[in-house]
Amino acid sequence: METMGKVARPSMRLCVKRLHFFIILFFVAFIGNPAWAQQHGQGHSERRGPSHIQQYIEALEKPQRDKDQKPDEVINALQLDQYMTIADIGAGSGYFTRKFVWAVQDKGMVYAIDVEPAMLKYNEEMVEHLHTPYNAKFVLAKSDDPMLPPRAVDLVFLCNTYHHLSMRSDYFRRVRESLKPGGRVTIIDFYHDERSGELGFSKDHLVRRDTVIDEMSEAGYKLTKEHTFLNRQYFLEFRADEQPQRTGQNY
Repeated sequence: METMGKVARPSMRLCVKRLHFFIILFFVAFIGNPAWAQQHGQGHSERRGPSHIQQYIEALEKPQRDKDQKPDEVINALQLDQYMTIADIGAGSGYFTRKFVWAVQDKGMVYAIDVEPAMLKYNEEMVEHLHTPYNAKFVLAKSDDPMLPPRAVDLVFLCNTYHHLSMRSDYFRRVRESLKPGGRVTIIDFYHDERSGELGFSKDHLVRRDTVIDEMSEAGYKLTKEHTFLNRQYFLEFRADEQPQRTGQNY
């Protein structure tokens, strides 16, 4: 029995070394791949080391992203006004956060929501570099809760974040509690099929447009508008069923 034990120990150490190797290989091939990160857009970033965070930020901020994402057209389509309170869920590096801050400045409020502290820190620093008066809060959220105040938000915005969420119907029931009467939820995410083109990662975990509509309906929302100018992504707007359509400013 003693001899068998001595033989087994090296085998176990070898297995552990192999496991460590494949874990490292995964992070190098996927998490550390800027193409992978870029196509995940705004989304909730999983906890990563400083070098991976930097690669992720660089990918999100590449000027080439503007070609497909059309951020100025997205902002125009949202019909913002300067008194709005906007929540950017999965704010990432602040690609859209800065657009929202510039739109409302110090007359409105922007909540930048993310689960990664380093991303929020970068986002806040970049907003400060806009050199304009503003109201913004950078909120470290939970994976199942955006940590927004009740009945405070006019627009909840998600870009390339929806497919990162789990228990999505429950999540958006919590989001409903943060909406003002007439508040909206806007979801932009990649098509699951050939329309999204080459993404650099498997499309298996992307969420079909129709599934988004069904899940949001389950959470108590109805689709009120769909924009079609983004070739690789769907762009959907929802309102909570029991909330009346907004007829004017309600601040």
